[in-house]
Amino acid sequence: MARILKHTISAQASAELDAQVRQTVEAILADVQSRGDQAVREYSQKFDKWSPPSFRLDEKQIQAIVDSVDPATLDDIRFAQAQIRNFAQMQRASMHDVQVETLPGVTLGHKHIPVSSVGCYVPGGKYPMVASAHMSIVTAKVAGVPRVVACVPPTDGKAHPETVAAMALAGADEIHILGGVQAVAAMAIGTESIAPVDMLVGPGNAYVAEAKRQLFGRVGIDLFAGPTEILVIADDSAEVGMVAADLLGQAEHGYTSPAALITTSAQLAEALPAEIERQLGVLPTAEIAGKAWADYGQIILVQDEAEAVVEADKLAYEHVEVLTRNPRYFLDNMKQYGALFLGPETNVAYGDKVIGTNHTLPTKGAARYTGGLWVGKFLKTCTWQECTPEASVMIGEYCSRLCAIERFWGHKEQADYRVRKYGSMAGAAL
Repeated sequence: MARILKHTISAQASAELDAQVRQTVEAILADVQSRGDQAVREYSQKFDKWSPPSFRLDEKQIQAIVDSVDPATLDDIRFAQAQIRNFAQMQRASMHDVQVETLPGVTLGHKHIPVSSVGCYVPGGKYPMVASAHMSIVTAKVAGVPRVVACVPPTDGKAHPETVAAMALAGADEIHILGGVQAVAAMAIGTESIAPVDMLVGPGNAYVAEAKRQLFGRVGIDLFAGPTEILVIADDSAEVGMVAADLLGQAEHGYTSPAALITTSAQLAEALPAEIERQLGVLPTAEIAGKAWADYGQIILVQDEAEAVVEADKLAYEHVEVLTRNPRYFLDNMKQYGALFLGPETNVAYGDKVIGTNHTLPTKGAARYTGGLWVGKFLKTCTWQECTPEASVMIGEYCSRLCAIERFWGHKEQADYRVRKYGSMAGAAL
């Protein structure tokens, strides 16, 4: 039976934090709805100390920023985007339109139609998350989205050059230096200067995630997202130093980022806390990562791999690293996760930054019902149907009888009208 050796913060404390965020976001969204650009500017000044003449960069500004970036860095960005684009293109190629004659004269089909406009939020608060530009903008463009609006907050009182370069190279149609709830609200609701989009994507802090949740329905979203999560599944072949490094590498995202170890090794479980403390002593982001580990870290000791799968699926975490002798056992048996990283040779940072899979993934248990962002999220799968006159009569007779059972008389008449029309035509032809 699994034993929890280290627990996370209480559910009640977490719920109280969520309630505070919910109320703040609700007020900002209502204000932007009411006052548009004026409200957006006031919140930008309040939260980011940022109020330029225009939040949107023009082409000359974008080019000047791109030109200011080290050419070697631009090459690295292009390499990362090539990997994301290549994998997204393979995903898109796997999705086919369908057309099939299901009965004589009855043709059904579906088409994959890109969303018309998407708002991509690229975080940039504590960390300028250049990679998020690749994940959202590149993938949307591969899907065929014609209008991609991208927003990123200022960093240290100015546009962050590498992030703007990544947005431009990815193909964003509009780039706004604007962050937080006010950016998400402007894209979804629309203001005097930003036309509304049909869908919002991209990670962000708790306030951005809550804003997307509250705006869902008015616009589509990629998924409900909370703080980033990491689970390491390990046996006695794993190095405690690697386990600690990988847990802290994700815990540094924020104070509420969960990090968990599930292990069959009591020795590893017992050794981990001391190794965490040792690495926190030299980690530049120790203040954040240490708080996250203290409040949201877990250590779970299990009997065997089968029990590890059960406990891992209960957590349904965003990132799952497998540091065991047979990592593909978990690929074959796990069902609830955002992304798997198999074996010590790979890690979450590869997926976050460069390897090609998308880093916008489900959190807070959403892996129970959805995967992460991918090219298919930007496509609407829309069905269509077509009948010959003879097939319309045949289908219509079935439909008429089924509608009568439900007492949908208007529906029944739609069917009967066609049975009369096309049945008489067939009779006349005879």
